[in-house]
Amino acid sequence: MKLADFIRGNIEILLLEWDKFALSIDSANNLDKKGRRDHAREMLMAIAADLDKPQTEAQQIARSKGQAPFDPDADTAAEEHGVDRLTAGFTINEAVSEYRALRVNVLRLWMKEIDPANSPNCLDDILRFNEAIDQSLDESLASYTNEKDMDTRLLKTILSASTDQTFVLDPEGRFLYVNAATADLFDRPHYQIIGKTCFDLGFDFAASLQRNLLQVVSSGESYRGEFSYTLGAGQQLEYILSPVLVKEGDHPEMVEAVVGIARDITLRKAAEDQSWHQANFDILTDLPNRRLFMDRLQQDLRHAERAKLSIAVMFIDLDGFKEVNDSMGHEAGDVLLRLVAQRIKDCVRESDTVARMGGDEFTVALNEISAPEQVMAVAKKITTDLCRPFSVLDTLVQISASVGVATYPFDGLAPEDLVNIADQAMYEAKRAGRNQVALAAQTSRLTVSIEQS
Repeated sequence: MKLADFIRGNIEILLLEWDKFALSIDSANNLDKKGRRDHAREMLMAIAADLDKPQTEAQQIARSKGQAPFDPDADTAAEEHGVDRLTAGFTINEAVSEYRALRVNVLRLWMKEIDPANSPNCLDDILRFNEAIDQSLDESLASYTNEKDMDTRLLKTILSASTDQTFVLDPEGRFLYVNAATADLFDRPHYQIIGKTCFDLGFDFAASLQRNLLQVVSSGESYRGEFSYTLGAGQQLEYILSPVLVKEGDHPEMVEAVVGIARDITLRKAAEDQSWHQANFDILTDLPNRRLFMDRLQQDLRHAERAKLSIAVMFIDLDGFKEVNDSMGHEAGDVLLRLVAQRIKDCVRESDTVARMGGDEFTVALNEISAPEQVMAVAKKITTDLCRPFSVLDTLVQISASVGVATYPFDGLAPEDLVNIADQAMYEAKRAGRNQVALAAQTSRLTVSIEQS
């Protein structure tokens, strides 16, 4: 039996053998039956047809040298096989192994069917079959490598054109690849980056990036983070590190490399910071507003509870501010409020919080109070300083302040309670004649005249 006839008559058996071998390739496990057999039928039928064609001595010599005629415009089954195997994730060795299996299985099964001694054209068929397999393999590998080269070129073009910083690190943190945006960010040519770590390059974010890289390598999972690059324009970047996983045989997947993509978020962070500032700070005095004051007071109370400490909350209302605002105008009133805010801040510690609650009302949270005398000393300093004349639009202006004080844990435990009690005490100071400090207590209030104390 001629080899060509054997191939045509046993095509399903040969495809079954091809399929059995394909199942032993890891990359083929994701393919269905049709996907594993794709192009094999067409390749075998083309080889059978080729075996039937007469061949001159010149053609035989050319084919034996791998110089058979090639039509670049014709897409053969072998070329399609090479492209598809690359797309399916086959390594080049896995793609070659399929041809080895095809060669062995066809010849092994055919030799069982014939008697070589009584088959004078047997050796010629084997020779031509091997030449046809080699030709098909060459076409498959050529299409595989051409497609891969094109993918590589396209990928490099995309990465080079990207404004995002893209880089590849080995598991030890050495740069294997950086795109143009990354080289521009680091202000170094590629050759000064490749093969080096962030430590080698002296980056201040090296330790945190290396720590996150090791986490990706050990877990096999992506990591998202942020870092600041203080050189150049001083950029803030967010990045994601993604593992490149490789599996060899029965061994668990290992991280072969880590791909990083970073994006400049400097403007976004600045906008977020500005938005947060506007939501939490008074636009006129740049002091914390009521919202931020209550949040900080809540944190101070938690700390005071753990440390068994006291906190004092002062509610301050300006005496005579309305008269200045009405007589000199809102511009003068705004200037006066800014000057008042600064004087109050100068009376307290960095760890204390001064806030504007609205209008001409201010609050102060004094932390780590050890004795009532400490609170009274600060309150006296505030009222004394606010009594000193202010220069407002080239005019000397004099006001005073009424202060109400509530303390934790004696007068209240919650932020709202302490502020409300201090507010009530402030009104009692107003009723007592202004320029007064009123201390709130659980059962009574004691009003202290600043002029008398």
